[in-house]
Amino acid sequence: MNNRTYNVNVASKELLPSPEEIKAEIPGTASAEANVINYRRVLHEIMDGRDPRLFAVVGPCSIHDTTAAIDYARRLKVLADELQDVLVLVMRVYFEKPRTTVGWKGLVNDPYMDDSFHIEQGVRLARRLLLDLNEMGLPTATEALDPIMPQYFGELIAWTAIGARTTESQTHREMASGLSTPIGFKNGTDGSLKTAVNALKSARQPHHFLGINQDGRTAVFQTRGNPYGHIVLRGGNGRPNYDSVNVALAEQALHEAGLPAHVVIDCSHANSNKDHNLQPLVARDCIEQVVNGNRSIIGLMLESNIEAGNQKIPADRNELRYGVSVTDACIDWPTTEQTLRDAANLLRPVVLARRAG
Repeated sequence: MNNRTYNVNVASKELLPSPEEIKAEIPGTASAEANVINYRRVLHEIMDGRDPRLFAVVGPCSIHDTTAAIDYARRLKVLADELQDVLVLVMRVYFEKPRTTVGWKGLVNDPYMDDSFHIEQGVRLARRLLLDLNEMGLPTATEALDPIMPQYFGELIAWTAIGARTTESQTHREMASGLSTPIGFKNGTDGSLKTAVNALKSARQPHHFLGINQDGRTAVFQTRGNPYGHIVLRGGNGRPNYDSVNVALAEQALHEAGLPAHVVIDCSHANSNKDHNLQPLVARDCIEQVVNGNRSIIGLMLESNIEAGNQKIPADRNELRYGVSVTDACIDWPTTEQTLRDAANLLRPVVLARRAG
């Protein structure tokens, strides 16, 4: 092969263990599998209107410390059990972070946060954490960014998001059509709905695309299409879109496209003007819409951590503050508890009436 034309801009390459090899090293368990199957079914039933509850994807903007993630999960599990009559709490477990230019790309890509990019170790940490969370009885949610990663731990995920930067990507729409989870497509960073609506239409259809199989070999995948896609409103271009007018516009766009009117509200990002302290206000507004008769809002997203705010990654990793986000700012645990308890109290009469009706 002519080396002057092959991989000209590639400095090096390193073989990654196949999904099958990683799974043999960190095998799934019967209890984790049962948990995933159960919560995927629950989410399907919420979207089909057979379960009157709402779901909430709650957790850190990104995972950088698995010890803190387990600490957070134990707290969330207690709250999930307390509010399970009206809310299904799903832990946000994001391992990959899309960057506008450059920056830390997440636990999978750079687990030591020092640009060493020990991806093999990152995959192991991610899979081990997901397994632990499912064995605790918590459902998990993540963003599908790299199309190869679902082969390594996708069977441990209950709900998946496609981010605002990748909703327009053909690769991600094709991948979504084959994912085993319900899938939320975020509206574009400019706030437009058209990209997400088109993505939903695409993901519901069968596709053929290239990927890797469990042996790590390149394969052509044929999908059935994913019927459990929905839109995630996250605001955009400096403007929110969680209010009743924008929700009605989303309903109209989905109806005109022949899609189910299923809407999840992301209480962070432009919907909170990138101010984490405003997330509870956004959540309350959305819950009040449901109380006032809205049937399209099926869930919320909250960026939440043990402590509030965020921090820059210090040169000395020992100076990292425990339980504080290194990406987007989050609300703290007490605020999370209060926000979700308030939501449950408002929703309880609605859920009871839906069950009775």
